[in-house]
Amino acid sequence: MAAVLAVLAVLAVVVVVLPVLVVERDLGGDRISAADRLGAVNNVRTTLIQAVGGAVVLFGAYATWRQLRVGQEGLNATREGHLTDRFSRAVDQLGSEKTDVRIGGLYALWRIADHSAHDRESVISIKAAFLRTHLPWPVREQDSPSAELRINSLPPLETRAPDAQVALTGLGVLCQERRSGWLNVSYTDLRRADCDGLWLHHLNFDGACLEAASIYQADLTKASLIGATMRHAELGTSVLHQSRCIDADLRGARLVRADLREADFTGADLREANLRKARSRGTTFTGADLRLADLRGTDLTGADLTGAELEGALASDATVWPTGFDPQEAGVVLDEDPGDEPSILLHAAAIARNVPPLRSA
Repeated sequence: MAAVLAVLAVLAVVVVVLPVLVVERDLGGDRISAADRLGAVNNVRTTLIQAVGGAVVLFGAYATWRQLRVGQEGLNATREGHLTDRFSRAVDQLGSEKTDVRIGGLYALWRIADHSAHDRESVISIKAAFLRTHLPWPVREQDSPSAELRINSLPPLETRAPDAQVALTGLGVLCQERRSGWLNVSYTDLRRADCDGLWLHHLNFDGACLEAASIYQADLTKASLIGATMRHAELGTSVLHQSRCIDADLRGARLVRADLREADFTGADLREANLRKARSRGTTFTGADLRLADLRGTDLTGADLTGAELEGALASDATVWPTGFDPQEAGVVLDEDPGDEPSILLHAAAIARNVPPLRSA
């Protein structure tokens, strides 16, 4: 009530008293007619009322903006609270003994990462940690498939550990928008995993087992695969630009039309690997074992083949060798070029087919 009375008092002064004082001051004691005086007072009164109205409008606009801002802050706080609760519940689900509950938690984290860029890096790290803890390599848990089990007898990852396959797929999708930096998934058991089309750049797969995994059209740019096992892996058309495959086991792997530019295969075992039409400009094969490998149509311009073993490797007229390299002296066998390489029509083909035995085993 006091505030209302104060506002009314101020309006009375502005409307009744102040216009008269302004007019009297401007006249400076001069005499004018009553009609002119009244007109002057009304003009001043109108101006003052417009000024007061404008001030009220501005104050109202500020009050509305302030109210909207407070409301938005409240909504953001509520949203953050909901996200935190969802995040906590999803993480708790990962510790469940039931596979379907863990899968639900992984999908919940994936959804949170899609809606919250702030939480994306945390979700990616959690998925990587989930793979390291649930699929260690070498195998330590008794209920896990033995490391000595023949690969043709091993079920695909999505069958024997569907929660791990969900974590791997989510990781490979979310990494498309992640900040640069290494992500550790080393020493994990990813035999017969489905990695088709995933973004796996800057991932550390050191010591991991990716035997017979399907890694078709995947992005492994600057990935680290030091000492990794990738026998019979399907890496066709994948990008391994500047990746580190030092001492990796790639026997029987399929790298048809893969981008291997500036990758490092020092000491790698590439016996019976299929590198047809692969782009290997500037690739390092120092001390690599390429015996019985298929190099027909491979571009090896500027590649380092120092100390590489090439006895029985296949090459064609379309194979491009480094300057000064003599393939016949290295024991390379010249064969007819197979022509265009057909694309794989069915994704994850590698995890569903039996792999042939290695002649070089």
